[in-house]
Amino acid sequence: MSETTTRFHVRPRQVLQVIAGFVLSAVLLIWGLPHFAKTSWGEVWDIVDNLPLGRGLAFLGLVLLGLWSYTFTLTGSMPGLSHLRALIVNICGSSVSNLLPGGGAVGLAATYAICRSWGFGRRVVSTSAIVTGVWNTLSRIALPIIALAALTAGRAGMPTVMRDAAVAAVLSGVLIVALFVGIIASESAAARIGHTLDRLLRPLTRRTNRTMSIDALVRDLRARIIGVVRTGWLPMTLGLIGYFGCYYVLFVAIMRTTGVELFHGELFAAFAIGRLLTAVGVTPGGVGITETGTAAALVAWGAVPAEATAGVVMFSIFTHLMEVPLGALGWLAWTLLPKTPADDGTDALDPQPG
Repeated sequence: MSETTTRFHVRPRQVLQVIAGFVLSAVLLIWGLPHFAKTSWGEVWDIVDNLPLGRGLAFLGLVLLGLWSYTFTLTGSMPGLSHLRALIVNICGSSVSNLLPGGGAVGLAATYAICRSWGFGRRVVSTSAIVTGVWNTLSRIALPIIALAALTAGRAGMPTVMRDAAVAAVLSGVLIVALFVGIIASESAAARIGHTLDRLLRPLTRRTNRTMSIDALVRDLRARIIGVVRTGWLPMTLGLIGYFGCYYVLFVAIMRTTGVELFHGELFAAFAIGRLLTAVGVTPGGVGITETGTAAALVAWGAVPAEATAGVVMFSIFTHLMEVPLGALGWLAWTLLPKTPADDGTDALDPQPG
């Protein structure tokens, strides 16, 4: 089946999952956030309403600078992609991901469709998705490690539950990165991983019309990844550092605006917790879960509940809600840009969709 004739079938269970995700998000925001942060929405909105317009524009500028920084990660992983088009891909994919529970897969599909419309082949797009995914995993490993070090050097400690969550994130991330490094560092390791996946997935792949084994795909993928990492590791790394750096500066600036005066170790730990919780796909973009966990951590470290919650809500508005209208502008820009039919002549090694 060609890409232009592919149909998406929505199952009733998927609809129920989406509805449940929105309901859970609403419950956590309306009831859970003020309950666990020990404040009320009235107190929170009194602080949010006092945000000066000029400061709000400065916050929006930091968001845009962070999104632009991430374009270096995308252009480093996809040679030939311009920074403007990388920005469009980023905000379009993020806006879709933030609208649906577990929207990461939908955002990835949007990224695939947009890049394909600009002439990038399947193998180029899929390699970029894998490499950027691993680089994002590396960053999510680094954040809690830095946070733990910052708290150890300071006067506060991380609550046991949050420490366990950070350790679990690090362990799972290390496993993913270990597989990635094993594939690209050693051809024999890639062969063993490919053979193992072949055996595990053989009952499933028998039912499809794949023209290539998993083992061969892993070997082919290894060659592609090595080529991208060799030339793009530095811009990809700097792009993520710039992205998280801008968002952390935004987080600190918002907290200072609402009156939160914790030291930087505690603020960075709360920021890292929030970034980890955004990966929870139960609600759209982790909304509700992220805010509740971050506010609870700030209050536990001594922040005034209303001030901490107002800061968390404001940060979520700029980093989550603002991506929706920005995404709409991105989709508009995509429709106006010229399209180039993708040439899959170089993608012969890819399995045919079935």
